[in-house]
Amino acid sequence: MLYVKETAKNVARAVADLERSVAAHGFGLLHSYDFQQTLTAKGFPMDNECRVLEICNPAQASAILQKDMALNMALPCRVSVYQDAGKTKIGMITPTSILALVSRSEDLRAQAAEVERIVRNIIDDAV
Repeated sequence: MLYVKETAKNVARAVADLERSVAAHGFGLLHSYDFQQTLTAKGFPMDNECRVLEICNPAQASAILQKDMALNMALPCRVSVYQDAGKTKIGMITPTSILALVSRSEDLRAQAAEVERIVRNIIDDAV
């Protein structure tokens, strides 16, 4: 399942506001990359801007990995800021959807729901 919000901001402003929101909610930015720049540099020009931020809450990630180390493949949370049909959008694949693909643990499902709630708030605050 996707969670996507539209914003009137341009991509650069939305990314800056998203980074502030990430920090305000106790998450950290691990990596960010610019798909448009990367693909264009490799000979595949892209018309729309697209930036991906990988974010993480160390306490949440540690607790999840202590319960199931295989879930490292589902971490960190990825949030995208991109243009689509002339609009700027901020979105993610929900953590509960990702977890459902790899685990049936009720305990982890509750934890994923909490992470999802926070990341939704991060996105909403950045919009």
